[in-house]
Amino acid sequence: MRRAAKVDANQEEVVSALRKAGAQVQSLAAIGKGVPDLLCSFRGNLFLLEVKDGAKPPSGQKLTADQVKWHQAWGALVEVVNSPEQALRAIGAIAPTPQPAPPKGERHHFGESFGYFGDAGGR
Repeated sequence: MRRAAKVDANQEEVVSALRKAGAQVQSLAAIGKGVPDLLCSFRGNLFLLEVKDGAKPPSGQKLTADQVKWHQAWGALVEVVNSPEQALRAIGAIAPTPQPAPPKGERHHFGESFGYFGDAGGR
């Protein structure tokens, strides 16, 4: 007999914030077996969210072995969130946290930063 799926203490708060922002949210937590906690639709896009309790220490927020296995097997992007703000950022309901500008005199081309151009002929 399978035990009831454990739902993190902050999941209700996360779901409430997502719905308030206009997202459709379906809890998948009862499925268990590593399946992400929430299926979320926002502005025509689907998101899988794994909710972790932000009040717990980082060691208490780690993915379970079943969650890691599911993520690898399905190959889907699963956003791990531990607060309503993180969930809203994950679906694009609020802007991502701005990154600091590079030091003055240091400029980077986006593609070069991530190696998209390969060798680029010795550039």
